[in-house]
Amino acid sequence: MERFELGCVFFSNDLRVYDNLCLVSAAKECKTLACVYLETKDDLKQQFGINESDLRRQFRSQSLCALDTELKRFGQRIDRLVVKSKADICSFIDEFNPNVIYRSWQPRQSANNYWEAIKKAYPAIDFKEEFTSTLFDESQLPFESNHFPATFSKFRRAVEHLAIKDPVACPSSLPPPVGKPKHWQIKFKPADCLFAGGEREGKKHLHDYFKGQHASSYKQTRNALDGWKNSTKFSVWLSNGCLSVRQTFHSLKKYELVAGASESTYWIYFELLWREYFQWYAKTYPSTLTKFSGLSNRSPKTFFNPQRFKKWCSANTPFPLVNACMSQLNAEGYMSNRGRQIVASCLVNELSLDWRYGAAYFAQKLIDYDFASNWGNWQYIAGVGTDPRGGRHFNLSKQRAVYDPNFTFINSWQGEKCDQYLDSADIVDWPITRV
Repeated sequence: MERFELGCVFFSNDLRVYDNLCLVSAAKECKTLACVYLETKDDLKQQFGINESDLRRQFRSQSLCALDTELKRFGQRIDRLVVKSKADICSFIDEFNPNVIYRSWQPRQSANNYWEAIKKAYPAIDFKEEFTSTLFDESQLPFESNHFPATFSKFRRAVEHLAIKDPVACPSSLPPPVGKPKHWQIKFKPADCLFAGGEREGKKHLHDYFKGQHASSYKQTRNALDGWKNSTKFSVWLSNGCLSVRQTFHSLKKYELVAGASESTYWIYFELLWREYFQWYAKTYPSTLTKFSGLSNRSPKTFFNPQRFKKWCSANTPFPLVNACMSQLNAEGYMSNRGRQIVASCLVNELSLDWRYGAAYFAQKLIDYDFASNWGNWQYIAGVGTDPRGGRHFNLSKQRAVYDPNFTFINSWQGEKCDQYLDSADIVDWPITRV
């Protein structure tokens, strides 16, 4: 096997040591190794004004510090590179002159643009990319990229019986680091968070969830608006790669060997396939995830009204269930899947707002923000994705009656405390007089 004098692993959405193909390859192929976290500027910030919440920033920072702790057990460390342009990455490469660079594929177009740019700029370097955030290898998919399934159902039927590889073990050792350690400090405002970041915390949550019987009742509880064990919460640690999706799947299979397979345990796999669908959707349509018209040839009949958008963000709409969900999001950085669908449908259908601003607000607030899943799901609700049925419109009264019949969730998050009027000004910004 070829031995490179100096290798570099660019960490991003794979903040773990276990089941990390990039790290395993580097351990086998390199004599010395630089481990670097690329902190890239969000390419959507300028367009939508995204500024990460303290909770989301804290979780990622904890995850990064936990990775550094794990690497130190192998005599390694993590350095941080703040990337504002291609020149920042080039400066690093020029300083260390690596022979090979590894990275995990990302769904974000800006990250892929950087990758392609440095590959072109440094033809002598060996660039290696792994898919560490998916269940399947690209070679396993039973369709070509130009024949991507038009719906999730078609995708699921095509892939759900495919074999899923076992997670790869941690490397037994790592090559020594190169150069002097760079002093870096992650600054964030400590916040009271439901979740703690890092690989060990993710493994602990995975173990605790499957230690009980929650997986055997998942289908019955998954639509609950609140409750710690009503849903798996795996997305929180999957979002930064503290857990791998294959690791999660194989923990599910181990649980089934003991407790038995059921409709509920299949439904956990079903949800992992939804996540998988959006990963490959982002790979197939990299430039359309944030387009107003998405994959469709038409734009939604919506607009941007700052007054309405502010009310939606601040939980002050005429819809108590929506307000309760948004209050929870703002306070905890988390919301149930059912809640996400409800508030997204409200923004698109009741408020007639541009869906992209809702997606951007989720990107700002959600601790478990995943680029592909977030923007893909919003396209699904807005009717501009692959699904030909043209969006989803949830009846808010029915949703409240089914999922919060006793107003428990609404009262808990004070959803009734709101402005009963949607608009305070008309289309030309004249104040509306209430009689």
